[in-house]
Amino acid sequence: MLKLKEIQKPIATELSTFEVKFKQSMQSSVPLLDIITQYLYKQKGKQMRPMFVFFSAGLCGTINESTYRGASLVELLHTASLVHDDVVDNANERRGFFSVNALWKNKVAVLVGDFLLSKGLLLSVANQEHELLRIVSEAVEQMSEGELLQIEKARKLDIKEDIYYEIIRKKTASLIASCCACGASSVDATADIVEKMREFGEKVGIAFQIKDDLFDFGVDDIGKPVGNDIKEKKMTLPLIYALSKTTSAEKRRIINLVKNHNEDSKKIEEVIDFVRSSGGLDYATEKMLAYQQEAFQILAQFPDSIYKTGLQQLVKFTTERKK
Repeated sequence: MLKLKEIQKPIATELSTFEVKFKQSMQSSVPLLDIITQYLYKQKGKQMRPMFVFFSAGLCGTINESTYRGASLVELLHTASLVHDDVVDNANERRGFFSVNALWKNKVAVLVGDFLLSKGLLLSVANQEHELLRIVSEAVEQMSEGELLQIEKARKLDIKEDIYYEIIRKKTASLIASCCACGASSVDATADIVEKMREFGEKVGIAFQIKDDLFDFGVDDIGKPVGNDIKEKKMTLPLIYALSKTTSAEKRRIINLVKNHNEDSKKIEEVIDFVRSSGGLDYATEKMLAYQQEAFQILAQFPDSIYKTGLQQLVKFTTERKK
């Protein structure tokens, strides 16, 4: 499988330029804020979101200044949501770095998230990028709804497959969908094309999340079962499917383990074994590949180009990655 660096090659120049612009978009005259935003900038991940923006823009037209603003807007609002998420989850680490709330406490973290959110809004308004702002704001709304829906359902652990898809469509897929829609919109694509790209991103986002959920039933670097979602009482597709295929007595027993024994590594291992032996992993993999195919079918409607190839490779990367 291709590495991300290889996939990035057709837009490597654009990504370098974007990094400079994104760094500038986070600047502040308040020294503490500047220190924290520089710290956040150093943690940037795989750059997959900007890649989706630039490849989508190239697929639908010519990359321009508006495309850079779209990528910056997505990253600013996404970074804001991560900073706030860490406060909500009481998380002390992200991508191997201490979280903002771990280093500077919750109050500062919430204010930093608000600052990044306002930077995104101002970047859009100052450049009259109202359509990009609408696309990304809708994604932020959906992400919040998805998170709250998951919290609500986690209390009862009664999630059915349709609710699971609604949660991940809102919580994860909406952001990738907004990247692809922003890319298309930034090059003045028609409303139909923008919607088609949004749908493409949504399919990729759902496949990406199912892949993430599958990792939870693997083993870590030292061979121990992972089970982080089980510890957090998250109902994911492999577990939902396994529970739908068992007796009501066994279902009650497994739900009890997840609800009341989720700190016990032996009990977690029991849940993981149950899911594996019930065909939950095979079923989730099948569904993930179905969404991958739907994404490919949307791309097939566009003429061949380096950008189309880049998006095809990104889709494969999201579903075939090893971590």
